[in-house]
Amino acid sequence: MAPQKSIRLPPLQKLRVREPNKAETNPCIMVMSQVLACWASTGFNTAGCATVEQSLRACMDKPRAPPKPNNSINYHLSRFSERLTQKPSKKK
Repeated sequence: MAPQKSIRLPPLQKLRVREPNKAETNPCIMVMSQVLACWASTGFNTAGCATVEQSLRACMDKPRAPPKPNNSINYHLSRFSERLTQKPSKKK
């Protein structure tokens, strides 16, 4: 059995992973939009929207989760890119 030739990949300009850190959505956005819709429909009358306002206050008063640490994959790829890619040889 003959050995297979290795596949040669084209040189890359940069090694980078797209969006390793996705921003999380705020769970209170939906409740806030409900409050604004209620105010718009009742003519900014607070008496008709009291229950929705209370749910918004409850949502805003919840303790926030601690922030997640940033993903450092792009930092490490940039550090090791010199070792992974071949530099073009200079011909004299």
